[in-house]
Formats: sequence, C-alpha cells, structure tokens
Amino acid sequence: MALGLESPAPPIKVENWLRGQPLTSFQPGKVYIVEFWATWCAPCVAALSDLVQLQEKYRDSGVEVVGIAALERAQTADKARSKLDAWLTEKLPNLNYRIGFDYIGEMDKLWMDPSFSVGIPTSFVVDRDGHIAFIGFPAKLADVLPKILSGSWRTSDEAKARDAERISEGKRTKPIFAKLTPAMKAQDWAKAVSVLEEAVAVLPDDVNFRVLHADLLLHKMHDLQAGLPVMRQLVRDAINKKSEVWMAGAMRQLFDPANDNSHLPQAERFAMGKELSEHILAVNPPQRGEGPRFLSYGAVAQYYYESGNKDRAIELVEVTLKSLDGPAPIPDKLKQQVMSALVQTLANYKGEKACYGSVCATPQPGFAKVPRRRRRRRKHEKG
Repeated sequence: MALGLESPAPPIKVENWLRGQPLTSFQPGKVYIVEFWATWCAPCVAALSDLVQLQEKYRDSGVEVVGIAALERAQTADKARSKLDAWLTEKLPNLNYRIGFDYIGEMDKLWMDPSFSVGIPTSFVVDRDGHIAFIGFPAKLADVLPKILSGSWRTSDEAKARDAERISEGKRTKPIFAKLTPAMKAQDWAKAVSVLEEAVAVLPDDVNFRVLHADLLLHKMHDLQAGLPVMRQLVRDAINKKSEVWMAGAMRQLFDPANDNSHLPQAERFAMGKELSEHILAVNPPQRGEGPRFLSYGAVAQYYYESGNKDRAIELVEVTLKSLDGPAPIPDKLKQQVMSALVQTLANYKGEKACYGSVCATPQPGFAKVPRRRRRRRKHEKG
C-alpha cells in the first residue's frame, strides 16, 4: 500500500543521531518535518539552511524538524558518519534540530520507497495525530505548513489532489530511476540514454528527462547524429509550450559556459539560441519587476556575449542580480551561490572587478574578453 496523505507515519530507524537527542516516537500534539538529504545534493544544502529558520519560527507551535541523512556516499558507514559530522560542523554551526544517520537504507525502505518518492530533498510532514499530512519538495513547506498547523490542509481537496498526482507520477518514474541512477553513477552513458529513451516515450512532457536526454547525447557522448534531432525537438516543444522552465533547460544545453560547445554546429547553435532568447525575454521580460531570472537569464546572457553584444549580456546579468532581491522567495544558501556565480560572470564580461552588495569578483584568468564569434568576424572583415 502506498504511503501518502492520511497514512500512519512509519517509525524512525537510524543507526546514530549526529545532532540532538534520539527520537524514539512521534509525540501526539506535535508536528514533525522529516527531511531526507545528503551533503552532495545542492538543493538539500539550501533546504537545510531554510529549515533552521523554519524551526525557529514554528518551535512554539509544536513543530520539530528531523533531518535524515540516508543517502550519504562513502565506502564505509564510519567514513560517511565522519564526513557528515565534519560537514555539519562547518556548514551548519547554528543547527537547531535533530539529524539522524542511516547508512543501511532502512529509512528508504520505510519512507521513500513506499511513498514513491524519487530524489532528494524530500520532506514528510507528520501531523499532530501521527499521520502523514504532506510529502514533497521542502520549498512547498512555507505555503503548506501554516495550513497543516491550522488543521485545514490534510482533509482539503487540494491536498488530496496533490498527493494523488504525486503518487501517480512516482509510480511511473520510480522504475525509470531504478535503472537510470546506476547507469549515471557508472557513467554508462549508452545505458543511460537507452533508459531515457524509454522514459521519454512514456513521459514526453517530463522536462527533466527531455533535457537530460539531450545533454547526454550532445555533451557526454558527442553523438551529433542522434543528439541534434533531439535538441531541435526540445527547442520546438519548449517554444510551443511557452514555458520558461523548458526554454531555460534547452538554452543551457546550448550556452551553459560549463559545457564545451565547440563541437556543435555553430550556425545552428546560434540560430536556436537566438530564437530561444527572444521567447524567454518575451515570457519574462527584463522590465518586469517580479520573478527570479537566474534559471534562464544566465544562458541568454552568454548567448548575447558570444554573439558580440557584450552590453546586452552585462545588462541581463545585472537585471538577474537585482531580481534576487525581489518578492519571490529564494533560499538564502541558493541565493548566495547564485549571486557569487553571477558577480563572477559580470566581472568576466566587463573585464574588470565587479561587485554586488558585499560580493565582489575579478575576471578569471584566461576568460576571453572578446567573444570568439565576434573575433572571427573581425578577422574575416580584415582579410
């Protein structure tokens, strides 16, 4: 039977408690947030920091946060435990909630697997009577937790619909991840692509599968014959959906500076980049005040920079930095990481020291001050 809304909460079974007193059972009248995480998971790091603030805010309302490190990667349990302890000491010195350590996978069997949860971070909220009130991404807690505390959430139609959708999606995706994850860990790209082809056939509207499919073909296997048609279809679908998430995913495959794109057909790469950039800026224009832009604007700025329009690239990075202080909430840890990367990009584009608030950066050695595309054009014009 699936673990979901209204299910009795499973027990907590961990080998050690790294922080806080052991939790032997859920106490009636209290609300527990059980958070699955790992140090290698970037979104988890941001979520853990936010949970410190959430614990402080809702402690008097009977909320207790419980972090479960159940997927730490290390050769032995002792090494994983030592790694976690050092990480928590350095990264979260102000931790104000329990952290349990499970190396043998008991918590996965009791919580993650029966709830069809795929990936971390994942939050489980246990209501005052010991039943599951919420399962999902921790970013949703800010909206859902007050409703859980008021008693209006668990029996609502919205909660039931969300949980039914979550379970339905989990049943479809969990078998895929069971094959995909080992292939990705082993860097068996051919096997991973084969799994993704099955996934895309079943779930053509899953943007994560579609983007990863293009990424593996183009940047891991360098298979242009198979990868370019996949990329072209991703671009077309993203534009037709008018979805910034889809378009941003496609754009990063073409203009993420972390990728080596030199093997791609440059004329087609820039043509797709131009079309995607125009649509992204139409959906989320620079002059509109609300909404974060860091997911899509970075790759758009890189397109303009490589196209020779340095001023436009700088403008878009500056707009993105300002959007981090906008009304849309961004986890503090993630905000600092994004800000540092954007200021570094700004310094690279300007060719001089750049600052935003207290964050400053100087141009990275070896970063091309003049985009190669413009440089080639100038050389051609001179010739």
